[in-house]
Amino acid sequence: MNMRERIIAGKLFLDNCEGLPEERLRAKKRMMAFNQTSPDEVERRFQLLDEIFGIRINAWIEPPFYFCYGSNIELGEECYINMGCSFIDDAKIRIGDKVAFGPSVTIATVGHPVHPEYRRLMYGNPVTIEDNCWIGASATVCPGVTIGENSVIGAGSVVTKDIPKNSVAVGNPCRVIREINQRDRAFYYKDQPFLAEDLEEVYRLNSTN
Repeated sequence: MNMRERIIAGKLFLDNCEGLPEERLRAKKRMMAFNQTSPDEVERRFQLLDEIFGIRINAWIEPPFYFCYGSNIELGEECYINMGCSFIDDAKIRIGDKVAFGPSVTIATVGHPVHPEYRRLMYGNPVTIEDNCWIGASATVCPGVTIGENSVIGAGSVVTKDIPKNSVAVGNPCRVIREINQRDRAFYYKDQPFLAEDLEEVYRLNSTN
C-alpha cells in the first residue's frame, strides 16, 4: 500500500512524498490566481475553477476560497460557497446539488492523534454533504461526517457526528433540534409568513435583470 492508498483507506499518513507536495503547490498557485481575480472577471474565475476541481462545474464561489488540493472536492450543480470558506481536502469532500455555504465555513477531512508523540501523523475521513443543505456561517464540519439532504446547520456549529436528512441542527457539538416541517413552508423567519404577493414581486423584480 502506498501513501495515497493509505489516505484513501483512512490509515495514518504523512504527505511529503509521492508527488503530494508538488500537487499541493500547483493547487496553491491556482488558489492564489482565483482569489486575486477582479469581481468582473467572471469568465476567468470559471476557467480557474474548472482547473481547480479538474472538471467543469456549475457553481458560484466567492473569493477568497481555500483548499489543499481542490481535485479531492466533488461539487454538485448550482452550489453557492460564500467568501472565506476553507475545505481541507486531503480525503474526499462530496457535496451534492444546490448546497449553500455561509461565509467562513470549514470542512476538515483530516485529524491528528491526540498524543504529542504521534501528533505529526495524520488520518483522513471523507465528508459528505447531500443535496439542498444549508451550512451556516462559520460552521465547522469535522472528518467523517455526513449531513443528510435538505438539512440546515446553524451558524457557528461544530459538526462532529452525522446529521440525518430534513433536520435543523445547531451547537457545539452540533445536535438536531427539530425536523424541517410544514411551518417552514408557511414562515420564512420567526412569525414572518410567505405571502403570495411578496413571492410574485420578488421573482418579477429579479427577472428584469
